[in-house]
Amino acid sequence: MNPRETGLWRRYSGGGDVSARAALLDLYIGLVHHAARELIARAPRAIELGDLLSAGTVGLVQALEGFELEQGFAFSTYAMPRIRGAILDEMRHQDPVPRSVRDRQARLAQAAAEFERGHGRPPDADELAHALGVDLVTYRRWEESSRGRVMVALDAGLEAGREEGLCLRDVIADERQPDPAAAYDHGRLLAALRDGVESLGSRDRLVLGLSFVENLSLREIGEVLHVTESRVSQLRTQAITRLRASLGVTLKRRRETAH
Repeated sequence: MNPRETGLWRRYSGGGDVSARAALLDLYIGLVHHAARELIARAPRAIELGDLLSAGTVGLVQALEGFELEQGFAFSTYAMPRIRGAILDEMRHQDPVPRSVRDRQARLAQAAAEFERGHGRPPDADELAHALGVDLVTYRRWEESSRGRVMVALDAGLEAGREEGLCLRDVIADERQPDPAAAYDHGRLLAALRDGVESLGSRDRLVLGLSFVENLSLREIGEVLHVTESRVSQLRTQAITRLRASLGVTLKRRRETAH
């Protein structure tokens, strides 16, 4: 801990100096951003980064109030478990999906990833069921429950303010007819995807192109890049993560511009 940091702690812990407390919060707020950005990848899509930052800040404040300088270790070591715990509590609070379903989703994803690393291609249903050590019927049930489908009554009335006498089945789109709104959204998504790909580094673009355009296996990509299959899998995951983040920023910016 540097002298400035130590001085702020002594002012705050010794006499409750408000300005020292504010300075300490500013000094350590980066811990919250680090934890939130790390955990957002595990959060349901409905949860915003801002929610995690708010929860993490509460954890930071609690850590600030409970830390004792005389303990002799870094504040970050003391604070990070509390910040992460506060963020995870917020994720659990907002997540409508039961923990058992989340755990099952994680098992399915891990088994699929391990199979693909070992075989250079995604598994089919029989192979994934075997990898999980369950029969095909059980696997189908797990897969179905992990999708989180919601059942609704088609003959249920619409909410107040809509035309009386209508039910849900009267307003559901005919899938056999082209949907102009969907076509428009698809075009916007393609444009955002194109911008996102262009924003990536050359290696990320190469890995994604070889995988999803050329349809090469992990082994074949590894031969092109002169790296192992596991390294290719890691590079592709990193590229997809960066592309997903870029897409999110681009789409949000376009929505804000449209409004």
